[in-house]
Amino acid sequence: MVVALTELCLKQPSLSKMKQKTILIVMSLALFLLMGSAKPISLLAEPNIIIINQIKIEILGNSTVGKYKCDCPHTFRDTIYLNSTTKNSLKSEISTDNFDCGNRIMNKDLKTTIKVTKFPKSTVTITNIKPSGTDFKCNLNLKITDKTLTYSNLALRNSKDFLEGTVNVKFSDLALEPPTKMGGVIKVKNEFVIHFLLYKL
Repeated sequence: MVVALTELCLKQPSLSKMKQKTILIVMSLALFLLMGSAKPISLLAEPNIIIINQIKIEILGNSTVGKYKCDCPHTFRDTIYLNSTTKNSLKSEISTDNFDCGNRIMNKDLKTTIKVTKFPKSTVTITNIKPSGTDFKCNLNLKITDKTLTYSNLALRNSKDFLEGTVNVKFSDLALEPPTKMGGVIKVKNEFVIHFLLYKL
């Protein structure tokens, strides 16, 4: 349309060269602004596609001296195709040495408990992601140490910035002993929660 108007202006004998030049400048500026505000087709919102650019795993639990929280952000990018039979999943390895509990002693206790030296990686596998109202459901496999925990039809809460889910776990499910201190005076409870977040791009 801009090109057609430009040609039309150039063909008008009544317009002076100065006016023609001014019109061309205005049209060029309008075209530049229009192109600058346009988004590439690949970035347009697609309801059946979710692009993930970070996974965050949190371990939440209690001890005889209070609550604790350890988290492990993990940069990771993948695309979920909700209606696809071939790519409706994601899988990522997470370095267990990156867990941070907020203090050096707790960091050491957790990493010793989950045997980071022997098992430096945990694997998160999410499959069969499907809509459930405004949220989603999925199947989840968590490999921690040499044990794999499997969950079916796990709820994934959907928000603007991320998908999130929680699972209740016991150290005994992983054949692990909860950390203790001071000859058993301070004990971490057997039960804990794994909270995972899939951040959207």
